[in-house]
Amino acid sequence: MNQEKIIEMFHQGSCIDAYKLFGAHFAEDGSGVRFTVYAPHARNVSVTGSFNEWNPYAHRMERTGFTGVWSIFIPGIAEWESYKYCIEDGNGNLIYKSDPYAFYSETRPDNASKVYNIDQIRWTDDKWLKKRTKGFDQPVSIYEVYAGGWKRDEDHPYNYQRLKDELIPYVKEHGFTHIEMMPLNEYPFDGSWGYQASGYYSVTSRYGNPTEFASFINECHMQGIGVIMDMVPVHFVKDAFGLRMFDGEPLYEYKKREDAESEWGTLNFDLWSEEVRSFLMSAAAFWLETYHMDGIRIDAVSNLIYWGGNRDRGTNEGSLNFIKRMNYYLNKEFPTVMLIAEDSSDYPKVTWNTLDGGLGFDYKWDLGWMNDTLKYYATDPIYRVYDHHKLTFSMAYFYSERFIMPLSHDENVHGKKTIIDRMWGTYEQKFAQVRNLYAYMYAHPGKKLNFMGNEIATFREFDEIKSLDWFLLDYPAHDAFLRYITDLNKIYLNHPCLSKYDYTYDGFKWIDADNSKDSIYSFYREDEKEYLLCVMNLTPAQYEEYDFGVPQSGTWTEILNSEKDIYNGCNMCNFEKVKTYKVKEDTKFQNHLKLRLAPFAAVWMTCPKRKPRAKKGE
Repeated sequence: MNQEKIIEMFHQGSCIDAYKLFGAHFAEDGSGVRFTVYAPHARNVSVTGSFNEWNPYAHRMERTGFTGVWSIFIPGIAEWESYKYCIEDGNGNLIYKSDPYAFYSETRPDNASKVYNIDQIRWTDDKWLKKRTKGFDQPVSIYEVYAGGWKRDEDHPYNYQRLKDELIPYVKEHGFTHIEMMPLNEYPFDGSWGYQASGYYSVTSRYGNPTEFASFINECHMQGIGVIMDMVPVHFVKDAFGLRMFDGEPLYEYKKREDAESEWGTLNFDLWSEEVRSFLMSAAAFWLETYHMDGIRIDAVSNLIYWGGNRDRGTNEGSLNFIKRMNYYLNKEFPTVMLIAEDSSDYPKVTWNTLDGGLGFDYKWDLGWMNDTLKYYATDPIYRVYDHHKLTFSMAYFYSERFIMPLSHDENVHGKKTIIDRMWGTYEQKFAQVRNLYAYMYAHPGKKLNFMGNEIATFREFDEIKSLDWFLLDYPAHDAFLRYITDLNKIYLNHPCLSKYDYTYDGFKWIDADNSKDSIYSFYREDEKEYLLCVMNLTPAQYEEYDFGVPQSGTWTEILNSEKDIYNGCNMCNFEKVKTYKVKEDTKFQNHLKLRLAPFAAVWMTCPKRKPRAKKGE
């Protein structure tokens, strides 16, 4: 696409490849670099950097007609040179700004952009990309990672190479299908975890350079692991070197202060601006095209839907039009990539097609399920009789969207306690119930997401400057819990009935959703080949022969028991296969099972489906 066409689409708010024009690009023959920037309110713009001793007058840019676009070709520039734009605003003041489209940046606290030849990256993942899907009918178990806090070398986080060598084998060994990276765009403040971005096209230099990052992604794909990255199109940092008042006037932010100021101490993007829309849509497309990402998770979607995330202020129609447009173009250009909404609102049709009036996401985090579930497991079992339907309510609305079941970083910070520490009871009871919780999570329809550390049952909340507490694996309960999560993932991967019909009415049925007296829940998942029964006991009571109906007669086999000794449980299991028996009084199920059910146990039983008998004459 030529320059004029990109500029035209950029101003129309329909451009998803603005990064191919804007920023710093090497000439094909390597003779120099062309710099291009959008600064419509500027009197003059120049490029200043390490190659001209930061002289603000050495390389003045030329204005491209009346488009607000400035450009210059500078011969002889080498890779890794640092640069900024020196912008003379309408009052004659000189402002020094990082390149909004920079592919790489200096490491904090420095903030200049760096020249980088993004075209040199090479890939060997064609086979992966060709077979990649959105995963609607497949198992998806996501391991959410903060790159700077998974493992560290003393005071230094692992770089992309160390993550490649250790994180990928770990994820594969323990049965996860995807890694979700908390934002890896450039950002100045570690404590924002990347959610307060300064460089939307610049992979953070904290852990290495773009080629090293691409090598990490390529290896993930070679090992059968998908990669999802968080993106924040709602707001950006106020730091003077960034997008704030970029050319002396509001350009990326709203002009009205009450609209521009965000609840995070940042500035909200003006999502009514066509150029801002093109900037953000192109940023999303950049990560998918340049780094072969398999998904993008959009943060704080409720703040895209409502002004300031506040329903009382009404919907932000400009923002809604932006997100619909972005999802439409991304789905069209990257049809096998997952588009995921982190949305705490009940706004309808988030995962519906934009042509059907939806927002166009593929998945939405089920934060209602997360909140209800964690509140229930924190309740004393004596009182769970009154909260029984906290665990059944999710299925009342589940098919309205395509949900992901998240136990994310947000549930491990800010004094909320970690997942295991939310559980009611003693140390041992917490472990028993968190095992029960995960059996429920994996049997429930919907894809799964877990934050790093959940799998080792860490009691310390997430801290971005510390490694996970890997020493916990020296303790039997934590080591056994990691084995439990691993087994859950692998059973999930090998039993299609747990994922094939997540988003249709065909794959899930309650057996008993209303036994509040005993706080016992039972349901089953199914596909064409198998029934998988899940029974959950949420009290300290135990049963030698707990009786309930099942959808088919025959022999049922226990494939998971959260109280098995290898998981540090009491080992009250169903070691032998269990045969059904007939009853007359149950109008729903003629076939029943009697199971051993330990305190706080979750049990999975399977039975292959019988082929229907052929009719006479067939």
